[in-house]
Amino acid sequence: MAHPPLVSAEWLHRRLAAPDIVVLDGSWYLPTAGRDPEAEYRDAHIPGAIRFDIDAMSDAASLPHMMPRPEVFASRMRALGVGDGMQIVVYDGHGLFSAPRVWWMLRTFGVGDACVLDGGLPAWIAAGHPTEEGKPRLRDRRHFSARLDHGAVADADDVARALETGTAQVVDARSGPRFRGEELEPRPGVRPGHMPGALNLPYAALLSDGHLKPPDALRTVFAENGVDPDRPIVTTCGSGVTAAIVALALETLGRPARALYDGSWSEWGADVARPVATGPVRAAR
Repeated sequence: MAHPPLVSAEWLHRRLAAPDIVVLDGSWYLPTAGRDPEAEYRDAHIPGAIRFDIDAMSDAASLPHMMPRPEVFASRMRALGVGDGMQIVVYDGHGLFSAPRVWWMLRTFGVGDACVLDGGLPAWIAAGHPTEEGKPRLRDRRHFSARLDHGAVADADDVARALETGTAQVVDARSGPRFRGEELEPRPGVRPGHMPGALNLPYAALLSDGHLKPPDALRTVFAENGVDPDRPIVTTCGSGVTAAIVALALETLGRPARALYDGSWSEWGADVARPVATGPVRAAR
């Protein structure tokens, strides 16, 4: 990577006018949050930021937020005026929630110069930097190359093999109650619980006030949840969004995740052929 995966509001403010910098607003919220990312973007966004709609940029034919075909992603990025050679900074309105998913998508499609604004829009505003409203004029169309790293995208069979053989830790970023099956899943037809043998590391444990915790604190969180960053890891969650927060944390530690399970619990929990466990976290192998 040419740059660290996280940048600060001050770092971005100093470089915002650079011709090779493009800022993406990747805000996305759970339906229960009661927030409208499009309306919030129109009300206030980082000057010049382009709206990146995760739903619109995904393949929604079967499951939520699935990766689109490379040619589809490339076409949509070109339409946004994003091209090869640009450094892309992604943020969201929560602080650190959906931006890592956009970062992971970009990286998986071959964009090496992609990073996340630590603390997102709240950190930008708290630092006293300006925002603008409305929709900015899109840049001219640019050539964008998308080369999918197939190894970075796990499917259900990959996860099943990892769980059976122990060749990788499967780390679930959902909350403890959802992981243990104490809460109903928000999507119809999806059973509560978790994959037998998976480990639970709630994404919120990696954050502090909308920022990713510092490296030493991240290592502590991983250890407390039975996860060894030095061993291969496949991340998962409800629909592939917060799993990317775990992937981002691992990247900052210099221990990139092996893969992210794109279908996540939306796929596994709905497939009656896949086993489901409930109750406390099972100890790591």
